[in-house]
Amino acid sequence: MLSKFETKSNRVKGLTFHPKRPWILASLHNGSLQLWDYKMGTLIDRFDEHEGPVRGVSFHNSQPLFASGGDDLKIKVWNWKSRRCLFTLNGHLDYIRTVFFHHEYPWIISCGDDQTIRIWNWQSRNCISILTGHNHYVMCAQFHPKEDLVVSASLDQTVRVWDISGLRKKHAAPGSATFDHDHHRGHQQGDLFGNTDAIVKYVLEGHDRGVNWVTFHPTLPLIVSGSDDRQVKLWRMNETKAWEVDTCRGHYNNVSAAIFHPRQELILSNGEDKTIRVWDMTKRTALQTFRREHDRFWMLAAHPELNLFAAGHDSGLIVFKLERERPASCVHNDQLFYIKDKFIRMYDFNTSNDIPVLSIRRAPSGSGSSVPRTLSYNPAEHAVIFTTLNDGGNYEFYNLPRDMTGEARESSGQNDSKRGDGQNAIFVARNRFAVLDKPNLQVHIKDLKNEITKQFKTPANIIDIFFAGSKNILLTTTNSVILYDTELRTNVSEISVQAAVRQVIWAADMSMVALLSKHQIVIANRKLEQSCQIHETIKIKSGAWDEIGIFVYTTLNHIKYALPLGDNGIIKTLEQPVYLTRVKGKSVYCLDRDGKIRIITIDPTEYKFKLALVKKNYDEVLHIIRTSNLVGQSIIAYLEKKGYPEVALQFVKDPKTRFELALECGNIEVALETAKTLDNEECWGRLGEEALRQGNHLVVEMTYQRVKNFDKLSFLYLITGNSEKLKKMMKIAELRSDNMSRFHNSLYLGDIEEQVKMLKEVGQYPLAYLAAKTHGLVEEAESILKLAGLEQAPSIGLSGELLKTPTPVLKKYNENWPLLALSKGFSDGVFNSDSGKCKNLPPQATPISGELGDWGKEDDDLPSDHNEGSNGVQRNKFDNVDYHKNEEEVFEEDGWGDLDLDLNIPAEDLAQVKEITEKSDYFTAPISGPNVNDVWCRNSAVAADHAAAGNFESAMQLLNRQAGVVNFVPLKELFIQCWQSSRAYLQCNASLHSIDVPISRNFTESKILPNRAHGLSKLVNLLQQAYSVTTTGRFPDALNLFRTILQAILLVVATKQSEIDEIQQFVAVCKEYIIGLRMELARKDVMESDSKRAMELAAYFTHCQLQPAHTQLTLRAAMSLCGKYKNFATTIVFARRLLEQGPPPAVASQAKQIIAISERTPTDSIQLEYDQYNPFVVCGHSFTPIYRGSPSISCPFCKAQYKQEYNKQLCGVCEVSLIGSNGTGLRNMN
Repeated sequence: MLSKFETKSNRVKGLTFHPKRPWILASLHNGSLQLWDYKMGTLIDRFDEHEGPVRGVSFHNSQPLFASGGDDLKIKVWNWKSRRCLFTLNGHLDYIRTVFFHHEYPWIISCGDDQTIRIWNWQSRNCISILTGHNHYVMCAQFHPKEDLVVSASLDQTVRVWDISGLRKKHAAPGSATFDHDHHRGHQQGDLFGNTDAIVKYVLEGHDRGVNWVTFHPTLPLIVSGSDDRQVKLWRMNETKAWEVDTCRGHYNNVSAAIFHPRQELILSNGEDKTIRVWDMTKRTALQTFRREHDRFWMLAAHPELNLFAAGHDSGLIVFKLERERPASCVHNDQLFYIKDKFIRMYDFNTSNDIPVLSIRRAPSGSGSSVPRTLSYNPAEHAVIFTTLNDGGNYEFYNLPRDMTGEARESSGQNDSKRGDGQNAIFVARNRFAVLDKPNLQVHIKDLKNEITKQFKTPANIIDIFFAGSKNILLTTTNSVILYDTELRTNVSEISVQAAVRQVIWAADMSMVALLSKHQIVIANRKLEQSCQIHETIKIKSGAWDEIGIFVYTTLNHIKYALPLGDNGIIKTLEQPVYLTRVKGKSVYCLDRDGKIRIITIDPTEYKFKLALVKKNYDEVLHIIRTSNLVGQSIIAYLEKKGYPEVALQFVKDPKTRFELALECGNIEVALETAKTLDNEECWGRLGEEALRQGNHLVVEMTYQRVKNFDKLSFLYLITGNSEKLKKMMKIAELRSDNMSRFHNSLYLGDIEEQVKMLKEVGQYPLAYLAAKTHGLVEEAESILKLAGLEQAPSIGLSGELLKTPTPVLKKYNENWPLLALSKGFSDGVFNSDSGKCKNLPPQATPISGELGDWGKEDDDLPSDHNEGSNGVQRNKFDNVDYHKNEEEVFEEDGWGDLDLDLNIPAEDLAQVKEITEKSDYFTAPISGPNVNDVWCRNSAVAADHAAAGNFESAMQLLNRQAGVVNFVPLKELFIQCWQSSRAYLQCNASLHSIDVPISRNFTESKILPNRAHGLSKLVNLLQQAYSVTTTGRFPDALNLFRTILQAILLVVATKQSEIDEIQQFVAVCKEYIIGLRMELARKDVMESDSKRAMELAAYFTHCQLQPAHTQLTLRAAMSLCGKYKNFATTIVFARRLLEQGPPPAVASQAKQIIAISERTPTDSIQLEYDQYNPFVVCGHSFTPIYRGSPSISCPFCKAQYKQEYNKQLCGVCEVSLIGSNGTGLRNMN
């Protein structure tokens, strides 16, 4: 049995599969309904409206409905789309046992402890028939899948078959009774009340006790039933009678359910004996039995279309299949060899010929003999080997016929076939094949006579072997893959994986290999140097290499692709899983679960495009852009992520996205065009920033005008030396009544008269006098004194200096500054060439349009002082001014009008912008050098290097994956130390930030890595200090020191293998001391209250692997404590162990005296849970022994052992890792 999904819940009483979706609905004894996705392993929804146990549940085969019936006497019909109960059917008088939908009509059948079977119309919501006749609880009632029949089972020990054709004719077309109908009714015998809608056709008697379940065969006239008499009975019926065929005996408690296999001649049953049994329907013999330790089974269901079954038990449900459905196959050149039914078949990819080659011996399906698992082909000898898991694993060797005419030949015994024991067998040379002998940890190399030529011990606990080229094999363990040379018998290389590898797929030229685990793909080269790693949440099923070097693989739901560097994506969605055999062009060749060849057409454009970008094959990129419809947010996001925004720009029509991409690649022209289309302040602001960064101040000027940013505009004119426009800005500020802007502009211009004038207008006479007096405007200063009502001038300090505006040396404000030198992307020449080859050119940026107008003539635009504020006089109209008309404009009579005007660019500037823009040869923004932090992370898989790069998140992910770390609070300071030690800070000007200078530890190497924060020398000093503190008896301090060392090891970087070995020794030492010290502290806490526990803890402490001096101290403490409580037998044990340690003479003398005294009465007054002769380790939580052979779990980091009840708890030794979690192993060196 292959378990596919399992849940933990209350007792499951009812189960039903959704016919199309990967859902299973379970009804629980606590009244709940749970809807699960068995592919994803997630709970989709929960329904809680029933009161009491729910025993029956059923999905409708086409509508979004399901029905449930329970002990609350209610049948509820639900809509799973709206997630609510639509209505309730009431009528049963006792517990409802089962409910089922009719396959065609809007009917529901239910039965219950009220001894009735009821048929309901769920559309009219009425009960249309009540079937009576059973005289005890009716446990099950179901419709026939095709005919107008109902079968029911009852505790009255009978199975009844009912004819409901009258009910169908009555309700299928109301009021249209035909002659046939009347004739049919005339020959039917009604029930006691004259009802002929449903009559009993057969009563099947044979069970000795109540019948719990009954069901029809999907296609044959057969019925199967299960009973409390522990028997499963098979019944046959025809038009006139029904009879018992045979009985299946084997259950030793009540049979809860029995069903037919939808596709094979098998019966499945389960019961309260905690077993699921598979029976041969023809021989009525038991084929397989699956047991659970503590759970009784209550329900069994089969998927209507797939080879899936579900069983409900006391603590949940399990979804399973009886045997694997993956066909064993092997590809050689243009031929596919695979096993289907009882034949080895060959499929030619070129001619599409699919012919049987050889007939082989196969056990019947479901017999407990597994299907062929692997297939290996030898082209030189035209032979195959396939393996199965029968009897612990065996293989069969067959020579294929040379003349393949299309008719399968029978194998002719010893000449054609050979057999042997082994978990896997593969060809490794022309006349040699390797066989894995897993129990003996050996690999046998055999010749074609099936004789062993050599054998060797595997270097580790090997799970499987795979082909790896001539004379090489791949050995897989739970967390690694080893490339092994069978000639030299040595490990060539090794690669770590997170889970056991299930499949190995080589590229055609053997240059690349894909290692497939359940949820992970590792792509590596021939030397097992990893290129990338891909994780999938859904189970990975198969894979094949494309002819251009792309790995295409399938999950349960999709066909996907993976580039050698790790980029992956979805190619196509699948309805059912398939197993890839070859990918060629747009065709994917695969086998389905029935062993049929399928050819699926795909669109490889996306992954070909990405591969061309990775290989920098820009001609191919250009060709794909021109000829394909490659669009979508995913490809745009990919191009942005990979640094090709100029390429992404070719796919985008949306103005907002085009604007973002244009800014990213520095294309000011496209950005300007799209900004005009969008016309919002944010876009203009961002465009201005990018233009300023490139030095295009004419575009900057236009953007500032668009957003009316007058202050920045004035400053831009100042730094470009455009005094004329500064004057205009000053006058505009005056018209806007913006005194601060007006004062700034006058400062920029050095116009002291304007400054004084503005200060007088706002009433700042002291400042106006100061400005006039300082700049030598004596007459103006005196007039200000009079206006202020002062007769005597105030004193002014002589230490001040005049603020003079710098005079522009070169007045080239009509031209752009030297533009930023921009790096060229490959698309600069391609997409903007004059060859006319590329039609997908981006829209060209139009010149800054004349609609922005002119600044006007300052003398004509400004009003004179004498007519300011009066009506009917000429004024400057800055709102909606058309500067292309006569510049002699008048203000309207409504005052200043709207002063938040649109600033316009003079016509002469438009030509300059256009000319400069056309001269500017730039598109792609300069690409900064690689971020050193990213380089460090890319070059290393050590958590300390990621922490040094500041990428704490990836460092934590690495530690979690490698060492199961989940508590990072104690590591915070260590992370910060790693970060701080990898950079220096250079102080510059006081007003500027410090310069961050990264510090690498290997400047001369190609892969630079950050400076090490934690080395072994520091740990050695801490360890010596911890030893010293332990010797003096300061156990809390010692405990903290050892734990600090242990946690620091997580972020220690080693530079050579010898340091790795030392690190492992450090972990082992710290683990032993931490466990021992914790036990000693616990002993002191219970010393007064529990002498037995105190002696046990002291005894366990003596078994910790400590330094000899500390071991002697533990033995002395245990010896003294046991002697104190008159446990003399145990005291003698500790004293003799102490003498074996070679203690000082005084200590040895004392031990001998204690032995002499204790031997007078060598007994224990208190029996301890301590057996010195049985090797054990101490549980890190309970401080109790775990003897050899007892089940235990460990911390993935410190390897401390724990009892199983502490699974998934925080380790008490290191205080950072999760007990029992999977870890690939801590990496301290690249």
